[in-house]
Amino acid sequence: VPIREFGAWTAALQEMASWLTAHGIRTVALQSTGVYWIALQDVLEQAGLEVYLVNARGTKNLPGRKSDVQECEWLRKLHTYGLLRNSFHPPEAIRAVRTLWRQRDRWVQEAARAIQHMQKALTTMNVQLANTISDLSGVTGQAILRAIVAGTRDPAALASLRDPRLAASEAELAASLQGTWREDVLFTLRQALEAYDFYQGQLAACDQELAKAMAAVPSRALPPPPALPPGAAPLPAGKSARRAKRRSKNQPAFDLAAELHRAMGVDLTQIDSIDVLTTQVVFSEIGPDFSAFPDENHFASWLTLAPKHDISGGKVIRHIPAAGRHRVANALRMAAQSLSRSNSYLGARYRRLRARLDGPVAVKAMARYLACLIYRLVTKGQAYVDRGAAHYEQKRQERERRALERRASTLGLKLVPAA
Repeated sequence: VPIREFGAWTAALQEMASWLTAHGIRTVALQSTGVYWIALQDVLEQAGLEVYLVNARGTKNLPGRKSDVQECEWLRKLHTYGLLRNSFHPPEAIRAVRTLWRQRDRWVQEAARAIQHMQKALTTMNVQLANTISDLSGVTGQAILRAIVAGTRDPAALASLRDPRLAASEAELAASLQGTWREDVLFTLRQALEAYDFYQGQLAACDQELAKAMAAVPSRALPPPPALPPGAAPLPAGKSARRAKRRSKNQPAFDLAAELHRAMGVDLTQIDSIDVLTTQVVFSEIGPDFSAFPDENHFASWLTLAPKHDISGGKVIRHIPAAGRHRVANALRMAAQSLSRSNSYLGARYRRLRARLDGPVAVKAMARYLACLIYRLVTKGQAYVDRGAAHYEQKRQERERRALERRASTLGLKLVPAA
């Protein structure tokens, strides 16, 4: 078995690909460690080789001293026996969307940190603006901050910049703008505001590139829905009790919802608690093609939302927490937490889970249910219909009644309905 060592330069990687193809190699197993594998995978795919990107947790060797030669021999042996599973990798068009969306998410987080720094500077000078304004990035907050940086110190003059839609009065706003002005803290406030403006410019540039990448994704044509059996009636549209979803401030400037509907073929925002940003996270990480996952259980397991049990002799010994968290799983967890006060079918289901399970376990279970719903909608091309909280409560009562009847029959008893 020949073993050669190559360098990390692009020319050396191309030489490696030529050497592998010359020996009749068709597939190459590659560990996903950091970002070093990305360039090698691109070169191998351009050479016509099929790359198996495997998780390092699935290629553990015996403990002890290890070298690169021993590691490559171990990977070759596992791959020869068919013991390595290829990781999911979206197509090239989705990879571009994923890179831009992750970069945009980074700028959103940096802008949030800049707002926190501005709030800290105001609190240090005892300017209690947070008691009257809930968001410093709003119209009134930005106008007052820029006036303070420009040199205005009069509370009445600053309060006159109030937007008419603000709930607090101008007198309350002026009272909260009396503080101890310090030059050193004002300098940090000025730099935090400049950093916030820089991040907003970076977000605008990311939106332009993201719009181009989304437009390059082809539209998805779904097959027509199957015909109903003879005598069957279509499912009645349930009356949705969820509130209208407001447009998030972090949403891109272009019509992202229309682009997602065109590329995915379905509108995932019809699901309660799934907004445009959550749908974009699903699309950028997976794409519109879910054929890599045989069913919804595999999809939930890939998202680390399925329970992982250590089973011995047919009995569950312990519950093993999932190693690492997926970006889509995190987005679905946040969506599940927003269902606590939703007057919908999903809201009633989540509240029932919270009554039976611990908080984190209930959130994970509800996130898994949302993942299964997304899988069904994308693969079947069907629209989501909310049946309402009353429908869920009715089904739950029917299940509990049947369970009580079965338990009574085992004891030789019979349930009689109350008059």
